[in-house]
Amino acid sequence: MRIEPIRAAGGRPAHIRHDDDLISAKGVSVVMARQLILQNIDLAIPKGSFVSLIGPSGCGKSTLLKVLAGLVDPTSGSVAIAGLSPVEAARKRMIGLVFQDANLLPWKNAVDNASMLLSIADKSLSRAQLTERGQEMLELVGLGDSAHKRPHELSGGMRQRVAIARALALDPAVLLMDEPFGALDAITRDQMGQSLLEIWQRTGKTIVLVTHSIDEAIHLSRHVHVLGIKPGRITESLDVDLPYPRDLSVTEDPAFVRLTVQLRTMLRAGHQPGAAS
Repeated sequence: MRIEPIRAAGGRPAHIRHDDDLISAKGVSVVMARQLILQNIDLAIPKGSFVSLIGPSGCGKSTLLKVLAGLVDPTSGSVAIAGLSPVEAARKRMIGLVFQDANLLPWKNAVDNASMLLSIADKSLSRAQLTERGQEMLELVGLGDSAHKRPHELSGGMRQRVAIARALALDPAVLLMDEPFGALDAITRDQMGQSLLEIWQRTGKTIVLVTHSIDEAIHLSRHVHVLGIKPGRITESLDVDLPYPRDLSVTEDPAFVRLTVQLRTMLRAGHQPGAAS
């Protein structure tokens, strides 16, 4: 089965690397326990973009994110982050990771959790420097007043804000996020999505978000890539032509509704095993 390359902005094949593409995946396939998880993934993500990966459960979204992060080696194909392998990019602190579980250390307060990864990555920094950086990142995510609270004193949304601050403290070029708001209630999820959008607009980071939410993908992203199942592969790509800045009122825009209908149609097609666009 031949999978046609997805199309990015301007109609160019998404696997062709241009100077503004920070992330490039070419022909990536992953086999685990003799099962084909991902097949022939071609992907190009421009620097400074906000991109979402969406698809049915079991389609390999999280595996693809781990490949981009250097946590899973592709069976075939290649991945580059600014021309480096993901492992090399991670060593240079170019990659930040945020997962659904915040995984904060319960005995540390928010500011120490926010600076924890940085303290491991750069042993030359003093405690005062780490605290300053942690506080700066907490301010960025809207938790400046909660620096001395421990995880049990924070709500689920607040803990995820600390997790985002922890990733941003490394000053990565790329922020990879695996359903970071999946465990939150609907209202908190909306608020967190809007906060993330504002952080992206302020920092210019390249963000790749794995999500199950159609509304979330359209609200936040410039580009959405749809993965199909059995095996996992990119079946469609959608450019979200809504202007920035965006807030939650965008969900009432007829153009937003049109895009959600279009994305839902793409997802239904992707639920068919082996279906290609």
